Amino acid sequence: MIEIQNIYKSFGDNEVLKGIDAIFEPGKVNLIIGGSGSGKSTVLKCIVGLHEPDQGKVFFDQQEFTEMDFEERVPIRRNIGMLFQNSALFDSMTVEQNITFALSMFTDMSQEEKIERANFCLDRVNLKNANKLYPSELSGGMKKRVGIARAISMSPKYLFCDEPNSGLDPATSILIDELIQELTEEYQCTTVVVTHDMNSVMGIGDYIMFLYKGQKFWEGSNEEMLRSDVQELNDFVFASPLMKAARDSIK
Repeated sequence: MIEIQNIYKSFGDNEVLKGIDAIFEPGKVNLIIGGSGSGKSTVLKCIVGLHEPDQGKVFFDQQEFTEMDFEERVPIRRNIGMLFQNSALFDSMTVEQNITFALSMFTDMSQEEKIERANFCLDRVNLKNANKLYPSELSGGMKKRVGIARAISMSPKYLFCDEPNSGLDPATSILIDELIQELTEEYQCTTVVVTHDMNSVMGIGDYIMFLYKGQKFWEGSNEEMLRSDVQELNDFVFASPLMKAARDSIK
C-alpha cells in the first residue's frame, strides 16, 4: 500500500500540487487522471522521489519515505518498477541488456540467472526471442512492452506507469492496459498509472483520483465516476461522445 498525505509542490511561483491525499491499495490499478497541467505527473514523481514535496508525507507500507535519506530509500527503490512515458530504453543496448541492467545494479545474480529472468519477463509480455533487437528496431507498442518487462524484472511490490498508452494506436493501447492489469493481479503489486486515456479509465480503473488545478477534486471507481455530480470531473470525462454514451447507457 502507498499513502500520500497533504502533498504540496511548487516550482518557483507556480504551485502545482495543493494538499494531495490518497491511498493506493495493492492488487488494484490506481489511476491518476486530469487535464494537462493538473499535476498528475508531479504527484507520481513526488511519490517515487524524483521530486521532493515541499510539504507532506509519502508512505510505502507504513514506512515514511519522505523522511529517509538516499541510503535508507534503496530497499524501497529496489521494489519499484517504473514505466516511463517514452519507455526510456537505452538506445545503445539490446532488449536483453535493457532488462538485465537493473538486475546487474541491484542483485548478485549470475549472468545465466539474469538472462533467464530476462527471458521470463519477455515471454510474459509476449516478446519471446526479441532479446538481441535494439530499440530502433521496435515499434512503439513493442518498446512499451520491453519497458514493462524491465519494470517487472525485479518482481516489484510497486509499479508506476506514466502515460503508458501515449502515442499508441487504440488496439495496442488495449493490449498494454490488459497487460498492466494482469501483472497487477499476478504480482499483487500496488500499481499507480498516470493517464488521460478514458478507455484505460473505463477498462482497468479500480481506483481513480481526479486532479483539477493541483487539487484532488474527486476519487472513486470507474463505475462511480459515471454517476458523479462533480462538474469539473464531468467536463473532463464526458468531453468525448463515447463517454457520454457510456453515461447515458446506465441512466
